[in-house]
Amino acid sequence: MIDLKELVLASHNAGKLKELQAMLGDAVRVRSIGEFSSVEPEETGLSFVENAILKARNAARISGLPALADDSGLAVDALGGAPGIYSARYADGQGDAANNAKLLNALKDVPDAERGAQFVCALALVRHADDPLPILCEGLWHGSILYEARGEHGFGYDPLFWVPETQCSSAELPAEQKNRLSHRARAMALLKKRLGLA
Repeated sequence: MIDLKELVLASHNAGKLKELQAMLGDAVRVRSIGEFSSVEPEETGLSFVENAILKARNAARISGLPALADDSGLAVDALGGAPGIYSARYADGQGDAANNAKLLNALKDVPDAERGAQFVCALALVRHADDPLPILCEGLWHGSILYEARGEHGFGYDPLFWVPETQCSSAELPAEQKNRLSHRARAMALLKKRLGLA
């Protein structure tokens, strides 16, 4: 078990920071890597896990703190798992709206039955930059891709992700509910157990 009072999140994404802090609660203070550096490491891994470890080690090296990295994205069955690890830069770094538009275009002729998808989250926690034993936790959130955006909450592909158990899009869920159901919530629940916080 690791005794953590403070850690750095290897992300400049304010939405992610807020979500993860809410999930961890007050026991651990989560700081953004943005407090230490504005430079993003190159994500050269070929999987969510590889990229999460790479980002965690980089954040620990820069901050001197234990580091948590999340590499997450959307894997669409009909696209062979794409956009996958390239989810955030699917439309060449032009942002969420462009990513969503590209995804809808790629799926324009795909029928309902073949629009299955899952949000994937890989979390990597390292005690220090050279930690030989990173803690790894993964979470999957199964759903399907809508034909048009719905909802005002969340970020990324949330408006296109249909959640069967709630019969609405991820972007239509209140934050508290999303933070209980999502891929990140599932990975974080495993991490909290590993850290003795659950």
